[in-house]
Amino acid sequence: MSIDTATAAKVAKLARIRVEEDELPALAQEFNTILGFIEQLNEVDVEGIEPMVSVTPMRLKRRDDVVTDGNQQDKVLANAPDAREGFFAVPKVVE
Repeated sequence: MSIDTATAAKVAKLARIRVEEDELPALAQEFNTILGFIEQLNEVDVEGIEPMVSVTPMRLKRRDDVVTDGNQQDKVLANAPDAREGFFAVPKVVE
């Protein structure tokens, strides 16, 4: 597939990028270069290769999915600028 200047102008308009008329041939050439790289990737045989999430194999740590009350009220309220009776205290905003 080859991109001409008219197609490059249309893509630039859709992307909301202002491209001067004399810069369109260079833009079209860049698009063609990108498409060339994509065509090279299509030539690679990836049959039987699983997709990777990371370059290093790792497994996510898992924990039991149990419902608790959190039991961390003191830790949660430790950073509060004003805490009273086990709750966040906030200034009154409605009279």
